[in-house]
Amino acid sequence: MLFFAVFLLFSILILRLGTIQIVFGDDFKREIQRTEDITVSNPVPRGKMYDRNGNAIVDNTPLNAITYTKSQNTSQTEMVETAEKLAKVIDIDTKKVRDRDKKDYWLIKNPKEAKSLITEKEWALYDDKKWDYKKIYKLQLERIQDSKISHYSKEDLESIAIFKKMNSGYALAPQIIKNENVSAKEFAAVSENLENLPGVDTTTDWERKYVFGDTLRTIIGKVSSSAEGLPKEDLEKYMARDYSRNDRVGKSYLEYQYEDVLHGQKAKVLNKTDKAGNVLSQEVVSEGQRGKDLVLTIDAELQKKVEKIIEDEMWKAKSQYGNTALMDRAFAIMMDPNTGEILSLAGKELIRDKKTGKLEMQDYAQGTFTTSYNVGSAVKGATILTGYKTGAIHPGETLVDEPIKIAHTPVKKSWRTFGRISDIEALKVSSNVYMFKTVIKIANGHYVPNQSLPIDTSAFNTIRRSFSQFGLGVRTGIDLPNEMTGFPGSETIPGKLMDLAIGQYDTYTPIQLAQYVSTIANGGNRMQPHVVKEIREPILDNNELGPVIEEIQPKVLNRLDMKEEWIKRVQLGFHMVTQTGGTASYLNGASYDPAAKTGTAQAFYYGSDRSKWGTPVMNLSLVSFAPYNNPEVAIAVVVPWAYQGNTGPGINGNIGKRALDAYFELKKERQTAKGKKAEDQNNETNQSN
Repeated sequence: MLFFAVFLLFSILILRLGTIQIVFGDDFKREIQRTEDITVSNPVPRGKMYDRNGNAIVDNTPLNAITYTKSQNTSQTEMVETAEKLAKVIDIDTKKVRDRDKKDYWLIKNPKEAKSLITEKEWALYDDKKWDYKKIYKLQLERIQDSKISHYSKEDLESIAIFKKMNSGYALAPQIIKNENVSAKEFAAVSENLENLPGVDTTTDWERKYVFGDTLRTIIGKVSSSAEGLPKEDLEKYMARDYSRNDRVGKSYLEYQYEDVLHGQKAKVLNKTDKAGNVLSQEVVSEGQRGKDLVLTIDAELQKKVEKIIEDEMWKAKSQYGNTALMDRAFAIMMDPNTGEILSLAGKELIRDKKTGKLEMQDYAQGTFTTSYNVGSAVKGATILTGYKTGAIHPGETLVDEPIKIAHTPVKKSWRTFGRISDIEALKVSSNVYMFKTVIKIANGHYVPNQSLPIDTSAFNTIRRSFSQFGLGVRTGIDLPNEMTGFPGSETIPGKLMDLAIGQYDTYTPIQLAQYVSTIANGGNRMQPHVVKEIREPILDNNELGPVIEEIQPKVLNRLDMKEEWIKRVQLGFHMVTQTGGTASYLNGASYDPAAKTGTAQAFYYGSDRSKWGTPVMNLSLVSFAPYNNPEVAIAVVVPWAYQGNTGPGINGNIGKRALDAYFELKKERQTAKGKKAEDQNNETNQSN
């Protein structure tokens, strides 16, 4: 019976083996030989940025880098061992090592003690699948005593920091371990020990290089580091577009706005792996291509000069006047009024260092379209044209400049009494009363001294709609994120309507002022401002631009619904502002024959110094274009909170004049250099003949 039982068992075993080998043998053989194709995308350097003259503004600097690529079957214990070996040959920052990272490291290094942190009863719950591993892991972390992780040496902490980076990447995707300040000694040491450091490699990475230093930095924007990777708020968006978690992307402004262009086409590598996850072969599917290049409308040399002018004038005003304590920013925008191309987008801000207490000048170019202010009389050109359009006044009409006295309202008047003046004279001397009387007519009001003034409050909307045609109070459409529109006042009393007419009620951004004056300068077309001129293919030669992929064409957002002769009359009024007796007579005699309009607005300080919140101050502005007969450049200057009191520095005029001087001086220098170059080439040709 025993023999028979053994015989029967062996017969069953032989039958089973025969079934596996004969019936299912080929299936199991194919399963063993089965491979898996995994495609990994490797990032490429970002596209560069150039100014309108082909000068590099943002470039890429090569960096030595140390990377780690884990395979699909690499265990955490193996990664820790590699991290410990790597920590002996490189230095790495440990500031971001948290207690959680130390505990993870301890669990891997002490598996028996880690297991003992969980009771038998708890393990039974896990074995019965009533608990998952996350529950066990969470309990282990909670039960690790602080004394277990408080004794780690510097080398241990470096191992933990390296392991953390190794563990953050996907399988088969290279993860940067160190790419900043990799010394030649470290690079050589790692290269020599690659066979003892599985998954580790040495390569070349890149970082952004800003050729002009801090010039235009806030507009260029920032790029995330390899450690930061994808921003959490945009993670799903980027992951859906084939990004990896540790990819570097644009975080703000141009880098963010043109991410799709600058990011480039990733290199794709096909990895063939066996069932166990071992890589059998690698094949390059596509080499990848550096991101496309942006050519900006900005003139980098002019930009630097305008920034320097703003800095000089702010420091000068601070040092020479005792009532400029609240002045902490200034803006100047220069653009081509015919195309909307931004030639210079400059802003500066004074920030007090928390440690030293000293004021420091910082780039604040983004404030040109993300902040808004009362700009004063600079908007009076729009008020006059609105008066023409509504029929409230007609070209050449004269009105008496006299104090306006409305019952229960403070007297409203001009900075001096001018008597009877015409529309363009009102622009020349910046008469407030002419504007007051114009908008009273628009509102169907009947002014009687010392009596109440009933008005049709729909005039607020009428004026704002008209102003919006110039770009005031609406988005200009600039190709940068986070543009604001400004803030309209909420009250609809007569006094506020008059304030609206002279730029002392609603707030406007500096870029809106630039679009407004450009609309007047070019004869009535509201041009969309833009800072990108072209998108170009990248090429290997660092000193040459690639072929044009896309050229940003000028775009007319709307045409003023006004007669051409009306616009020309306001242009004439702006030209008179720069003549003798005008409020911008300091521009009189300039070789480029400018037209302009100044602005002073009583506003309230709401800057960083909260102790002075609500303090009355003066905002200064200037809009201008030149030459008057054939405008090629327009400028808007805004200096919020320039001074307290009745008088102060004319910083708006100083910045505006110096910036216009710089533009035309640069133009002359370049024409001279171009003529000399052409002459030299002709001489060389004649000599060769």
